[in-house]
Amino acid sequence: MIAYTVRRLLLIIPTLLIVTIIVFAIMRIIPGSVVEIMATEYEFVSGLNVDAIRHALGLDVAIHIQYGRWLGMLPTPDAGFSGVLQGNLGASLWTNRPVIDEIITRVPVSFELGIIALIISQLIALPIGIYSAVRQDTGGDYAGRSFAIVCIAVPGFWLGTMAVIFPAKYLGWSPSIAYIPFYENPIGNIQQFIIPAVILGMQLSGMTMRMTRTMMLEVLRQDYIRTAWAKGLKESSVVFRHAFKNAMIPVVTIVGMQLPILIGGSAVLESIFSLPGIGSLLIKVINQRDYPILSGINLIMATVVLLINLVVDLTYAFLDPRVQYK
Repeated sequence: MIAYTVRRLLLIIPTLLIVTIIVFAIMRIIPGSVVEIMATEYEFVSGLNVDAIRHALGLDVAIHIQYGRWLGMLPTPDAGFSGVLQGNLGASLWTNRPVIDEIITRVPVSFELGIIALIISQLIALPIGIYSAVRQDTGGDYAGRSFAIVCIAVPGFWLGTMAVIFPAKYLGWSPSIAYIPFYENPIGNIQQFIIPAVILGMQLSGMTMRMTRTMMLEVLRQDYIRTAWAKGLKESSVVFRHAFKNAMIPVVTIVGMQLPILIGGSAVLESIFSLPGIGSLLIKVINQRDYPILSGINLIMATVVLLINLVVDLTYAFLDPRVQYK
């Protein structure tokens, strides 16, 4: 187990390197540079020397040199070796604030939205998935399966838009567009997050419901489950003590794939409900071509995803002792 964990941790390094290269290259290939956007947005910039602006931002050198400086493998003219390898994610091209400060101020918002949405999704998905499997081909099963398909098929951005438009039109009420910090007004903060969290939780629950039902059906057909029934054990004991745990491995994989929303949140829902999280920041920096912040967000998100995948893999051995890592 220890050797496997160490190998997986070492594998994260080249994976992150590939991710940063791809992100760094794609952002500079798409049309429009940050200098052109600045010249359009701020009229006074257009009267300045564009080449001087590009030089001041460090964009007047080849892309591989820009990448080397950002990574910290090549020296910058002013700060020497100061990049990711030295713990520095750079500074925003627009505000000159450190990237890590821009991200840290928004992580709690996305984390709160993500944790509430994950709790709601599991409260929806697991009971319905288990019930659908235990009561296969009954009316409740058909209703649960239909609800799961609806959760998967209906776009979250549409639900979010309708949740804003319909109450405003017919009830004269709309969600607050001003973010309310938890430490200022806990009740108001939770109320602000409920609607987007429920919508996001419904989206996440659909696939988990389907997977839970499928795996529970497979486990309930196993010989040891038939033996448990034959011994006269209670239904709750058979379902939860014998079947549920063994059906959880694929479900844990699905949930593990959803965990990155704890950091990234949902960009669309954060924008609709005016939540200043990582998702809304991501949309903003893409439009502004703020390369350092975009690269920093992707680096952090990729690291979180890889670490979560490792934790999920190690969880398999806990759920099923037959799983061995050699």
